[in-house]
Amino acid sequence: MNVLLLGSGGREHALAWALAKSPRLSRLVIAPGNPGTAACGTNVALDLKDHAAVIALARREAIDLVVVGPEAPLVAGLADDLVAAGLTVFGPSKAAAQLEGSKAFTKAICDAAAIPTARYARFTDAAAATAYVRTEGAPIVVKYDGLMAGKGVTVAATVAEAEAAIAALYAGEPAATVVIEECMVGEEASFFCLVDGETVVPLASAQDHKRAFDGDAGPNTGGMGAYSPAPVMTPAMEKRALDEIVRPTARAMAAAGMPYRGVLFAGLMLTAEGPKLIEYNCRFGDPECQVLMLRLKSDLLDLLEATARGTIAGRMAEWQPATALTVVMAARGYPGSYPTGSAIRGLDQAAGMPGVTIFHAGTRTEGGRLTAHGGRVLCVSAMAEDVAEARRLAYAAVDAIDWPEGFCRRDIAARALMRG
Repeated sequence: MNVLLLGSGGREHALAWALAKSPRLSRLVIAPGNPGTAACGTNVALDLKDHAAVIALARREAIDLVVVGPEAPLVAGLADDLVAAGLTVFGPSKAAAQLEGSKAFTKAICDAAAIPTARYARFTDAAAATAYVRTEGAPIVVKYDGLMAGKGVTVAATVAEAEAAIAALYAGEPAATVVIEECMVGEEASFFCLVDGETVVPLASAQDHKRAFDGDAGPNTGGMGAYSPAPVMTPAMEKRALDEIVRPTARAMAAAGMPYRGVLFAGLMLTAEGPKLIEYNCRFGDPECQVLMLRLKSDLLDLLEATARGTIAGRMAEWQPATALTVVMAARGYPGSYPTGSAIRGLDQAAGMPGVTIFHAGTRTEGGRLTAHGGRVLCVSAMAEDVAEARRLAYAAVDAIDWPEGFCRRDIAARALMRG
């Protein structure tokens, strides 16, 4: 098969790396890709907002399957346009992608299908939102309704912090939709499933680290590290998540005339009452995708094609029993403003260490040098028998990389290690 993979981040490098292992793959084209994906296939410069150009590329390359990596093109309806052009696509329609594109939409689906989630209220007015926060008190969660690359959520410890978050959102967009939620208590986990209409095939769990700094301090980011599996997601907890959250969502979406087809990423809070939905994402997580792809034994191309063609029923994904862990190296200043263009050295030495795989997220090759051109720049990953060894290997590789302008969290998987 000829496959076109769309995107340029760490998630897409991990997907390209896994797709390249398929014996069924004839040719892999990545658009626009990055220096890491170039080792897995052929990069083609392309603006994913130009749907006609994507269609033209797919036709020119005789593409059999298009895999859409990031969320923004899906929310913008790229999958719909590709399907209308006669192409086979892995990724949900614009209507189905509202599960990530609109927090308010997802809350309405939860209401309709009795899916456990945080108590909430929806606002389009700063004054009303602020009054609600003052009535409810803190801690409380303020969420922008649309896409903000993982950074549109404030878990406010005080009313003043919540008020500041509301003011910041409405300063940029006076008519913004904001969802304000109760602050749920428990442990977070990421749970991934393939969904083909009403058929749900569970994949695996992971645990992300959203805050910028050690000890879960600092602002929310797109993710500073992850590991899989998440020990807190026991078989019993996975069954409850499937039965109470993911399968009811798939049925509700199909009943509403917008069947979901693609990967559905459920962000869960595991509370004393059981799993509750924090939010949905309509794509593989980043950096969760990196650890999932390291553990996946099944042929990724088979699974993605079956989901796209509606033939996923009866299939199961097989996984390595090992633990995979990734540490994100980010540019100093992220998730705020940060410089670009700094040189990264020592990558070959780090990547050559046993058990280590490095995925590129925000790099470029300039004049024979690898340089940083993004907030999250590298995903330094390792796989081992247990989380402690995977963590040791990943941080040894981080320490072998010469990039003074970068930083990382030093406590990825600390919670798993404390659990023992």
